[in-house]
Amino acid sequence: MDLKMVFFGNSVLDYIIALSTLALSLAFVKLVISFFVLRLKKMAEKTAMKFDDLLVSILEKIGLPALYISCFYVSAKILNLPPTADALINALEMIIITFFAARLIIMFVNWGIDTYLAKSQQDPIVIRSFGGILWAAKALIWILAATILLDNLGYKVSTLIAGLGIGGIAVAIAAQALLKDFFSYFSIVFDRPFKIGDFIIIGDFMGTVEHIGIKTTRIRSLGGEGVIFSNADLTDSRVRNYRLMEKRRVLFRIGVTYRTPHSKLKEIPGIIENIIKSVPDTAFDRAHFFSYGDFSLIFEIVYFVLSPDYNKYMDIQQEINFAVKEEFEKRGIEFAHPTQTLYIQERDNKK
Repeated sequence: MDLKMVFFGNSVLDYIIALSTLALSLAFVKLVISFFVLRLKKMAEKTAMKFDDLLVSILEKIGLPALYISCFYVSAKILNLPPTADALINALEMIIITFFAARLIIMFVNWGIDTYLAKSQQDPIVIRSFGGILWAAKALIWILAATILLDNLGYKVSTLIAGLGIGGIAVAIAAQALLKDFFSYFSIVFDRPFKIGDFIIIGDFMGTVEHIGIKTTRIRSLGGEGVIFSNADLTDSRVRNYRLMEKRRVLFRIGVTYRTPHSKLKEIPGIIENIIKSVPDTAFDRAHFFSYGDFSLIFEIVYFVLSPDYNKYMDIQQEINFAVKEEFEKRGIEFAHPTQTLYIQERDNKK
């Protein structure tokens, strides 16, 4: 066969060179590059680092397929192709490059999020939220990749982008409240003013957080009913989170009668101090004769419960109340209660 014979614009020799180039390049990728990737994969399995695993994954899922496709592209470029076929190959090249570039960016984003979650040991709701963020990031990357691809292929996308921008503004205005709740959800998730299981107070409402959704947060009140707040209401309000409280400051007052002798009045602060110090998980602060009331002598006491648990606080306060009542009864100290004394003066009725 004459190697100079021409078929479809290329000689037989050109076809042989193109096929030889394809075969040799495929063999090189198969033998050398695949061997290198296999060795690198075995090395990555022996280390605790995650970045080398990422590199291996990139080589396997992007590097090798891209090299195989490049072998066909280089071989085809050796031949003299018709303009239509050449334009088609160039377009396919641009599509493949854009596809692999988008996948590469997504893999780095995914690796970054996984690394952050592994180091910070986030709770399930945050992990779920990052899943939503990853999905949104993927969608945005693919949209940008498609836009760049269409622009490189010669399509005018400026008009489309302008239309989408105007439409996006209209949608944002119409869904302003929904978007505010949506962004408030991410503020709650990442700033973490509270999480599921926390006991919080918002204004006159209090309860335990049961669910944090994209638009609303559900709280179970002490009465048992569910109270639903929009996320924007929560971020715009002052939220008191009792989980973040390391200890609870307790202030209470007691009143004794005015008939209580001065000597016993001076004993009361010490009595209460000893009682509080004898109760576990408490820290005594002060006890003072506070003021003269309308019908009682008032003592003010402050101590700390070394736990944020409300039930434990109530148990401790109850134990202190019992002990104070018992000790006052032993010492003959009377608690005051609302009383009035009526003084009657006899009038001299002499005429």
